[in-house]
Amino acid sequence: QVQLVESGGGLAQPGGSLRLSCAASGSISVIADMGWYRQAPGSQRESVATISSLGTTNYVDSVKGRFTISRDNAKNTVTLQMNSLKPEDTAVYYCSMNIRTRDFIYSTYRGQGTQVTVSS
Repeated sequence: QVQLVESGGGLAQPGGSLRLSCAASGSISVIADMGWYRQAPGSQRESVATISSLGTTNYVDSVKGRFTISRDNAKNTVTLQMNSLKPEDTAVYYCSMNIRTRDFIYSTYRGQGTQVTVSS
């Protein structure tokens, strides 16, 4: 089995920064795309940032220039550096990875979610 464990998050003031990390463990052969999405109360889930196995990144327009996604393939981790935070960034953030396990099956795995609150 595969597990994704997130860390980081918490409370930040507007204009502040937070860093989210997500580590995958278990029967992992290959990790393809990694990403972060978020969901605020009463809102639909939104993809925030993705990074391919080759390092190609994509961001939702609202976070471009403020958030940076990166990955460490040796450690099976993905990180989201969030700068210049705004109150509208408040949400539960989830990491997501497309992983091929050692039995050659690709599946999408998600973390448990971490709360990010931006407030003065």
